[in-house]
Amino acid sequence: MLAKLPGATILLCMVDVLHAFAVEEKNTFARMACPSYLMFDNAAYLADMTFELPCNCKPDTVSSVVWYFQKNMGGHETSVLTDFSGTVVVDSGHVRSGSSMLNRFSIRMFSLIVFRAQEKDSGHYLCGTERGDYFYGYDVDVQPTWGIVVAFVDRGQHVQDDSTEDVLTLFTTFWDWTRCDRCGVRGEQRRIGLCYLQSALLHPRYRTAVPNVTSCGSGAVPWHLRPRSHLRRPEVVIRSCLTSCQKKKVPKEGVQTISNIISKMGEKPWVPRVPTQFHKQPVGTKLILGCPGARPEHAVAWDKNSVRLYRSRFLIGVNSTMRIFIDHGNQLHIQRVKITDRGTYFCWREGTMVAGFRLSVFYRRWRRRTLYDPETTYAANIIGRSYIIIGAVFVAIHLGCCCWRRCRRRAAT
Repeated sequence: MLAKLPGATILLCMVDVLHAFAVEEKNTFARMACPSYLMFDNAAYLADMTFELPCNCKPDTVSSVVWYFQKNMGGHETSVLTDFSGTVVVDSGHVRSGSSMLNRFSIRMFSLIVFRAQEKDSGHYLCGTERGDYFYGYDVDVQPTWGIVVAFVDRGQHVQDDSTEDVLTLFTTFWDWTRCDRCGVRGEQRRIGLCYLQSALLHPRYRTAVPNVTSCGSGAVPWHLRPRSHLRRPEVVIRSCLTSCQKKKVPKEGVQTISNIISKMGEKPWVPRVPTQFHKQPVGTKLILGCPGARPEHAVAWDKNSVRLYRSRFLIGVNSTMRIFIDHGNQLHIQRVKITDRGTYFCWREGTMVAGFRLSVFYRRWRRRTLYDPETTYAANIIGRSYIIIGAVFVAIHLGCCCWRRCRRRAAT
């Protein structure tokens, strides 16, 4: 009898857990009643960000939801973003920027997650059933990073002023400052700002946090105001910062002594203190490095060996001739890789160094070249210029010979 008590106890615990889960799930959807008239909540993001849209309400009789996407409200083209079971799972580490949204979404606990959102993902997202009954809707505005306005506080640069016209006011709504992207040394902070407008002519079917205020790319903006709303671009403000590193827990005295001896015995000067990935890249190609576990809204920094790659010098758009730059998605780009680019590139995330990439560069002997390769372009330019020079010399020699013969004939006569 006593032997059966542990099994009964475990069974009762499992029943309690399942009951608590059911109650929590029921309470989650009981917080908000589904509106009788479908409304759209406005939400704005920057391109390459990942966003989550919860299905805030659904009837108790519905066990799974279906997400729909419409570019324009009432449009005939509708995409179904589910496998009709609500169990689609996508590994965000394998999602590529610019790929189709059908390959960049996931549904977890009735919520829709879109990875690395693009400008083309802007539109209306509806939570409903397979039969086409809608419960909740979102108006998502993904604002592009091209043409983004950058202001460096250390250089005395300022953000854009508000623009007021007849029936609307354009302004920027800024998020909070990110954490300092490095610790122990000078770092940088970012503040992302998205375009918003205020007007009394907004569509009443769209629900916003502040009355008569919505993002510039929202479907609530009337068609005749949209050309003016697209004139303002998102903003990024960057400033310097300095913060101390968190102190690591010091082990006991005996353990510390043993660990110091072991670390010194196996110490190698070229091995960094963070996990390092080794990578080989051929000369003349393009390389993009991403920080593991980082998102565009995170504080991310890059170093090459002991050189800090600050955004004040290496942010995309600072110099049109840059070969090495950091984009607004925190990725490090190396165009036309050279031998001098070899080294170890370290990645900081939220003020902590998390990874290293040891890059070795080599010449590729045998490969099929295309017309867009840098070597092919260079060779074509040299050959073309050589032909032009040879042709000019040939024409000049013939003209000289003709002139010399004509002058001899005149002298003979």
